[in-house]
Amino acid sequence: METAVLAHALAVIDKVRYGAEIDVSEVALAAMFHDAAETITGDLPTPVKYGTDDMKEAYKRVETHAEEKLVAMLPPDLANEYIRVIRYPETYRRYIKAADKLSAIIKCIEEKNSGNRDFDSAYDSLMGAVKAMDFAPANDFINEFLRSYSLTVDEQQE
Repeated sequence: METAVLAHALAVIDKVRYGAEIDVSEVALAAMFHDAAETITGDLPTPVKYGTDDMKEAYKRVETHAEEKLVAMLPPDLANEYIRVIRYPETYRRYIKAADKLSAIIKCIEEKNSGNRDFDSAYDSLMGAVKAMDFAPANDFINEFLRSYSLTVDEQQE
């Protein structure tokens, strides 16, 4: 859900500030279902999924098969609606990918705020990955909103 909210925010930023012609509601909906295949495949760590080109291609086939299996489990009159959001347009991918990473960054911030230093390197790695995307809406989100996830309850009231 957090990824969907963040993807929506990124799409809104892109639309309002940069003139993107994007349906922000459809981006949010696609983000809600972006990991649907994982209900069958489970969640593999990113280094495993994308470690080599062969692994990336193999995992994509597994993911596509899982999506087909999920859709086949639906009544035929509903299937097309879910195919549409599970197999979202390529133009949404950047928003969803950035939102997924931002969600992981927020998790790292929460853990670090609790004193868990195990998330320091993951935070740095994820921030580097988002910045490497060179995606203005994600950069705007980081610059304007990410700090709020580090505020205490008292600081949020100010």
